[in-house]
Amino acid sequence: MTGERPDMRASDAERERIAEVLREAVAEGRLEMDEFEQRLETAYTARTHGELEPLVRDLPAPGTAVAPVGSSAPAPLRGSAANWPARIGGTATSKGGFALWGGFNRRGRWTVGRKFTAFVLWGGGEIDLREADFEDREVVIRCIAIMGGVHVTAPPELNLDVRGVGIMGGFGEGPNEDGETVPEAPRVTITGLALMGGVGVERKRTKAERRRLKEAEEAERAVRERQRLDGPDQGPGGGGRKELG
Repeated sequence: MTGERPDMRASDAERERIAEVLREAVAEGRLEMDEFEQRLETAYTARTHGELEPLVRDLPAPGTAVAPVGSSAPAPLRGSAANWPARIGGTATSKGGFALWGGFNRRGRWTVGRKFTAFVLWGGGEIDLREADFEDREVVIRCIAIMGGVHVTAPPELNLDVRGVGIMGGFGEGPNEDGETVPEAPRVTITGLALMGGVGVERKRTKAERRRLKEAEEAERAVRERQRLDGPDQGPGGGGRKELG
């Protein structure tokens, strides 16, 4: 809406786009829940662009990177609004994992090598890609599990291709959380062999992101219910409106 006249009437689609930016912001922890609820209510009752624009003026658009304090380099976002292009490239911090009668894990902030090999024998391995960066747009993770197991966790937006083989064991995807892949995300091929063992892959958001999204949904339902009880005269074409504090 940048460049539009402030007094121009806002459409339902424009109000919904503002609401989406607010949802992403609360999911990333940029807004506290009470401020999110207040801005959301103002967005749904706004009549003009001039009323909508201040609600997101201090927030990045979904999918954009933000420079951290004291640095000119963009910081990749995490979660459902991840800026995937900023998370691709750089030097791999790990290209493999090995476990014999033990275990290994790769999770949190790390950079996945374009070719990553996991081998477990009578052991286990955990590969968590939800907050990871990627050395290349095309990544191959090769998992060999012999009388052991490897568990891979990926964000819902990641493009996954699981094509391993299980012999007296299992190799495949389990139940996944709802979510859509995005073309900007890396393509990760997970292949290999599970012999009397298992390799499991699941798409799942982090606990913090799931909690923030749930709270945002509850707050949005509360806002809509208040508007319903207030009556149609409180809507975008009506009078009373809660001002942004």
